[in-house]
This record gives sequence, structure tokens and C-alpha cells, in this order.
Amino acid sequence: MAVFTPVTVAQARDFVRGYGLGEVTGLHAIAEGVENTNYRLETSEGRFVLTLFEGRTDAASLPFCLGLTDHLAAAGFPAARPLRNAAGEWIGDLNGRPAAVVEWLTGAWLRAPSVDELAQAGAALAEFHLAAADFAGRRPNPVGPVQWRALLDRSASGAVTPEDRGLVAGCRAALDRIGDPFADDLPSGAVHADYFPDNVLFDQGRLSGVIDVYFGCDGPFAYDLAIALTAWGFDGEGREIPGAAAAFRRGYEAVRPLTPAEREALPRLGEAACLRFTLTRLHDRIFHDPANLVTPKAPAAFFRRMDFWRLAEPA
Repeated sequence: MAVFTPVTVAQARDFVRGYGLGEVTGLHAIAEGVENTNYRLETSEGRFVLTLFEGRTDAASLPFCLGLTDHLAAAGFPAARPLRNAAGEWIGDLNGRPAAVVEWLTGAWLRAPSVDELAQAGAALAEFHLAAADFAGRRPNPVGPVQWRALLDRSASGAVTPEDRGLVAGCRAALDRIGDPFADDLPSGAVHADYFPDNVLFDQGRLSGVIDVYFGCDGPFAYDLAIALTAWGFDGEGREIPGAAAAFRRGYEAVRPLTPAEREALPRLGEAACLRFTLTRLHDRIFHDPANLVTPKAPAAFFRRMDFWRLAEPA
């Protein structure tokens, strides 16, 4: 369960009083996610999400993330719009954490999306990139190559099991081989950077929402696509799901075709995406605080996906 900072109903009532949401009638922890604390907030005015930002979500980045979400929603994209309080602010303080209230989007994420749903998810990512094209905010990638090296070094200092030591060695070799995968001048802009199935909602077979833009940053669109293909195209053990990545990519390119340079770079960016998520998951498992009600995700499943990208043809 993704609860790092417990919140009582009384504390939630005090926090949301300035939002004009009526009386708090329910507060329920949301089990999904591993980065922030999320609650389903029910009031006499409706249902919302109350998020307390933890860990890697730098408070200074929140105006970018919430501003991007607001920009997307204003453009008609199905993003969860953040609410402003009486002071006109998106961000407040709750139990020592930056906190925000955002709209509740209907639907649920899919464990086994169909070919059509994969294509819808791909098309929505392309629409995200196009809708965000004129967003004025700027944020460097918070989990880029510099952070990869730091995560690797810290993980090496704490790795004690044979599996973790093997992953450290494998990631070190991959990092030395990949270097900086963002040296090319590829089409770039605001990207989601965490476009996993559990961040995309469907309602009765139609895509109904895209959530959790808290790793959003500036970056190559093709890297965002590579992250998504790596997330949607494989099962929980890291095995390729036949046809899944191809269906997702067809949906994306039906809206925004890749340039030749992007097609050429995609395998390298896919390997970089695998490295990024292997390292964050490895670090989180090694340094997991058992007091946090959250189960770290297995890093090996992402490490296995590097082989797919390393052998992939650029086209």
C-alpha cells in the first residue's frame, strides 16, 4: 500500500477546508503507486485525490508538474486537473509534506489490455506530447544519467545478496556502454516520463484518464515512447508480450509519426529506460524502510528487458 505519511480524517478536513469542497465524508488509502502517499478523498461535493509528495518528488518541481497537468486538462486532454485553494495555490502543507488535491478520474488501469486498448494508450501518449508542446514550464529530467550513476554507487554500497550484487555489476556495465543517451538533437518537450499501465485509466473499453505526471520533465519524445514501450510491451517477469509494443507504437505513430532520427535512436533509448527503472527499483529495494506500507517492485524484471532493446533493429 502506498502510504508513507498517514493522514486522519480530521487532518484531511482541516487541510481541504480552504478548497470549498464541502464536508469530508470519507478518506481511503490508495494502494497503487510507490512514490507518493495517495488517498481517495470523498466530500459532499464529490470525489477527489489527496496526494502528499514524498521521496523523489522535489517540492520545487511541483509547480511544473501541476502546471503541466493543468495545461493538458485545459487543452482537452484527459488529465486530472489540480484544484486551487482559497489563496489561489495548488500546493499546501499537510503533516510536514507538500500536498495537493486533484480531480478524480473515472476508470481503472488494465492488467491485460487488448490490442485496441494498447493502440489507444499509444495514441494518448502522442496526444500528450502534442498538447504539451506550448507549455512554458521547464524542468530537467530528475532521473537522468547523473542520477543513474549516483543510484548505482549507493546501491553498490548497500548490496549484500548475490542477486543485488549481480544487478549492480550488470547496471555498471550497461551504464558504461550507454553513456549519455540524450546527446542527439531529437524532437523534445514536456514528457510524462512514467507512462506505465497503472498511470493510464480505462472506462468501458475507452481511455478515460492519464495520471501521475510527477516525473514529468523536459526530454526527447522518443525517450518517453521508449519508457512506455518498455512498460507496456512486457509482462511482470520481463518477458516480451507478443504484439503489445507494436500495437502501442502503431497507436502513437498514427497521431505523431517518428522522425528517421527518432527511429534510429529508439533501441538505445529503450535500453536507457530499462537501466533507469532497474536502478531506481534496485535502490528502493536495498534501502527499503519496512515502516513504509509499500512493497518495492522487483528490479530484475526491467534489467531483463535490456536484451530486447540491445538486439532490436533501429527501424
